[in-house]
Amino acid sequence: MRGSAPEDARRIHRPALRRSTAVAAAVLLLPLSGAPSASAGQPPADRLQRAFTDAAARFHVPRGVLLGVSYLESRWDGHRGAPSVSGGYGPMHLTDARTALSRLPEFSEGDEDARGDGSRARKRVPKSTMQRALLPAKLPARLRTLATAAKLTGLSPEKLRTDPAANVLGGAALLAAEQRRLGLPAGGDPARWYAAVAGYGGQDNARGGKAFADEVYQVMRRGQARTNDAGQRVTLAAAPGLVPDAAQQKRLGRPAVKASAAGGDGGLECPWSVACMSVPAPYEEFGDKDYGNHDLANRPKDQKVNAIVIHDTEGSWDVTLKLIKDPKYVSWHYTIRSSDGLIAQHVPTKDVAWHAGNWYINSHSIGVEHEGFLAAPDAWYTEAMYRASAHLVKYLSRKYDVPLDRQHILGHDNVPGTTTSTIPGMHTDPGPYWDWAHYFTLLGRPFHANAGPNGGLVTIRPDYARNSPRYTGCAKPGDLCAPHGSTAVRLHIAPDENAPLVKDGGLHPDGSDSTDGVNDTGARVTTGQRFAVASRAGDWTAVWYLGQLAWFRNPQDAPTAVNTQGLIATPKAGRPEIPVYGRAYPEKAAYPAGVPYQAVSALPYKITAGQKYAVGDRMAGDYFYAPTFDTTKHRIVRGKDVYYEIQLGHRVGYVRAADVDVQRSGS
Repeated sequence: MRGSAPEDARRIHRPALRRSTAVAAAVLLLPLSGAPSASAGQPPADRLQRAFTDAAARFHVPRGVLLGVSYLESRWDGHRGAPSVSGGYGPMHLTDARTALSRLPEFSEGDEDARGDGSRARKRVPKSTMQRALLPAKLPARLRTLATAAKLTGLSPEKLRTDPAANVLGGAALLAAEQRRLGLPAGGDPARWYAAVAGYGGQDNARGGKAFADEVYQVMRRGQARTNDAGQRVTLAAAPGLVPDAAQQKRLGRPAVKASAAGGDGGLECPWSVACMSVPAPYEEFGDKDYGNHDLANRPKDQKVNAIVIHDTEGSWDVTLKLIKDPKYVSWHYTIRSSDGLIAQHVPTKDVAWHAGNWYINSHSIGVEHEGFLAAPDAWYTEAMYRASAHLVKYLSRKYDVPLDRQHILGHDNVPGTTTSTIPGMHTDPGPYWDWAHYFTLLGRPFHANAGPNGGLVTIRPDYARNSPRYTGCAKPGDLCAPHGSTAVRLHIAPDENAPLVKDGGLHPDGSDSTDGVNDTGARVTTGQRFAVASRAGDWTAVWYLGQLAWFRNPQDAPTAVNTQGLIATPKAGRPEIPVYGRAYPEKAAYPAGVPYQAVSALPYKITAGQKYAVGDRMAGDYFYAPTFDTTKHRIVRGKDVYYEIQLGHRVGYVRAADVDVQRSGS
């Protein structure tokens, strides 16, 4: 990127994000009732730009520093006065956690067996671990910066929460105060504000502050320009020669412990560019030969890592870290904090965590949790979190040779049920408000067309800000969710907005219709997913989905998908239909004595002759047998059956190579 070219020219609201059983676990972070509309009075399109200029002059903060900090916090969005996951308000993410939390958050239970292994008893979350995130009498500094900004500016907390210009003024005051505290001069060279920026971004974690400052200075060097969620055009001119003050950099040191390939024993597996800490998950035996909360392994030597699964926590940072330390709970490899992108590693990546609800995918994946809530659309994530996550996923992609595409970077909501009976209980995070398009832009793999209309595939790519489908059930069953940008597109049985939604016989085994519930993935495709084109009619495109024709609106002047090409799988000639599976397990003959056979159970979806599905990967069937705490009894069962992963519906599925022909789409 050169000059001040925008990273993403579209206006993007910052959402937040697991399966939320209506009221069961979501924390609702609500804007104050008096929050003004972003379009009220239709302010001039440069009003926010002027606010940055005025605030910089008043508090003698270099304007580029102020713009860079704000970009990393919010991408200059105001979110209509709604707070972030961590209780931050406005373009400068001034935090006021007590006001933001309308009720105390708790970790969701869900219905899914996190292990998803038929050889062991279901691993349910014990109700004793359902804990509320009690706010301490004195909040940590990172959760109460708005009160400090109010004292420094003389502005009311309400104004700082709801007025973007006032919020920018409060952020400038905080930066200036930090510069004074460090004994450094105001104004002047942006290079000399490096330590103050680190203090702003990492009040309780020096490594986190260093990583935050490094990202801010990278933004300043490259420049940025975008129109925010209130229609305000903001520009940060590039400063390609900007280098932070060397003495300040040296004093702050490296942002994270040096990455360790081995992991465990306190070794961290993180890129140097992020702040990373170790919060180990216990591997302990308890009760009647039960143990938790993960399995020791030796990946990739024993099994290949071919997926990274993106989750949201459905709980606060503090509750999440408390739960990961409980051997009776489940596990995942990493958690990322919303306020500043701090990463905690819990399980070495060579080991298998219990996170996805599908043992085959657990055995071949790394689970990354993000502090957030699926059913709180206005509880937005910071840019710092998205960027830290992208740094981590790129590092893991290189380490394990995992392709950076939506066939390998899965949402938890894309993981299939292992058998028919498990489909309804699968989790649905990170949900329709996770911004996949922006995330993949940060990963360096934006979704673009790579073919013409005859390419045979489409990649789903709606405009996040303008795509705002109706959802219900965020707070109470049936209640409308707040309108919000979304990555999801609904599917109909015919090219008509009034036509019924396509059905998902696995999710709704009683034959009932798909719904607009925020957790109902039965008639939904999301950004980055690829599907084979079945038909076109005017502004509508049909794709093959769960064994049926599924239509979505895709007008040429505002497309919700782009034309692409790639590999597709179709039933072999002469086969009227073929089965689909939720795991790629080996054939029965491959199992040695002492290892119980895991049936390769077909899901309730059939692919009929002529249907086509995008191929994600090819793999030989295997099964990790790990029934006990004693690792000497662990086995890897390898079979001769070969499978292809396909984009079956909203979730992926697996077909036997012997059942399909694979070819280039459009041919």
